[in-house]
Amino acid sequence: MMDKNEVDRLKQEFSDNGFVIIRNGISEDILVQLNAELQNWVEQSKEYDAPFGEMLDGRPRFDLEEKSHSKENPALRRIGAPIEVSDVFLEFVRKNRGLDLTHQIFGTAIKLWASKINLKLPNSGTVVKYHQDFPFDPHSNDDMMTVLFFLDDVTEENGPLQVVPESHKGPLYSHYQEGVFTGAVDADIQQECREKSVSCTGNAGDICLMHANTLHGSGQNLTDKSRNLLIVTYVAEDAAPLVANPIPHKYDSEIVYGEKSGKIRSKAFTLELPEYPKEASFFAQQSKQVS
Repeated sequence: MMDKNEVDRLKQEFSDNGFVIIRNGISEDILVQLNAELQNWVEQSKEYDAPFGEMLDGRPRFDLEEKSHSKENPALRRIGAPIEVSDVFLEFVRKNRGLDLTHQIFGTAIKLWASKINLKLPNSGTVVKYHQDFPFDPHSNDDMMTVLFFLDDVTEENGPLQVVPESHKGPLYSHYQEGVFTGAVDADIQQECREKSVSCTGNAGDICLMHANTLHGSGQNLTDKSRNLLIVTYVAEDAAPLVANPIPHKYDSEIVYGEKSGKIRSKAFTLELPEYPKEASFFAQQSKQVS
């Protein structure tokens, strides 16, 4: 349990920068359990040469980077809604320090929107272009938090999250190029992001909270060690979704902190509605961007 001074410090840092890191936020025993489940899925992926499994909408749950994936060098890059196939992940997503701080920051009851695991296995080719999360998942207000749980040590060499400080205070950018939803901002903004971004590094067990409007991306894992993240999206209970959940699951909009208010709160903004993914994950959408 964090004391009031620590909570106030973290809240101020989040308000200033659009992201904040809780150090040692996951207990060692829980971290071992989460990674054991994940390793089972990595081993399972070795038997496949294309995305596999099935989410509620019929798309594959387990997404592979097919160009580099092999039995000897697996490149499982995304697991959609792991909470549906693992009680360990479900229980953790319902109760953790990242959720607690999300509630403290927004001051509302909190709903669960989505969960996924993004993997960067040793020497895998996965790159994430700069984007904002809110344009993928717009709601009536933008009290939306992306919480990244470090399942491995995150270093400068293994593809850390690159975040643009204070960008949560700026505009919502288009994620379309020439009429195609690429899930990334355009090339000029990408370059600005590279110049301004900072790395979110830390130890396994750390937790990064990031506002859904914050610009972010990440590079390749250039090491022989994995860099895997559990990523959970929490939203204010009084935020109504404007689109279908792109990672659908049976626990959609479950209240995980507080109680139902019976109200909807709105905020004025304008954005282009996203394209619902046809592929296993947004990595395929981002591949449509030429540069």
